[in-house]
Amino acid sequence: MSKKVAVVMGSDSDLETMRPCIQRLQSFGIPAEVRIISAHRTPAAAEELASHAAEKGFGVIIAAAGKAAHLAGVLAAYTTLPVIGVPIKTSLMGGLDSLLSMVQMPKGIPVACVAVDGADNAAILAAQMLALADPELSATLAQFKTRMAEEVAEKDRHIADKL
Repeated sequence: MSKKVAVVMGSDSDLETMRPCIQRLQSFGIPAEVRIISAHRTPAAAEELASHAAEKGFGVIIAAAGKAAHLAGVLAAYTTLPVIGVPIKTSLMGGLDSLLSMVQMPKGIPVACVAVDGADNAAILAAQMLALADPELSATLAQFKTRMAEEVAEKDRHIADKL
């Protein structure tokens, strides 16, 4: 069985954006624990989660946040597990502020980062990381990629009918 994935959001307003991530992890059979932790308002909870994540059976942490978006970096500072950041779209800068906060990490504290609101890709990337040590999950991912290719091929076959 795969390790778990921690899906951490800076606010409950991020849930709808992160729902595809949670659903994708479930579709791969990956257990996920979903939490709301603020890097700024509950930093001790962020430290607690990240510093004990590996011993609690987590293999990857996915962190979603908007605006200053320091959550992924704070979590990454307290763990050696891979941390994937999901920058959340904001009203002021459309998520560019969130994206830059996640990708501009200092040397030694890396955060992998997906597109703004890229929750589904965060789950797929987490699954790929876990699949390195899980042949069954690796096969599930291969089937997933095959299905995606078949869906595109089907659309390609039907495009002429629409023109």
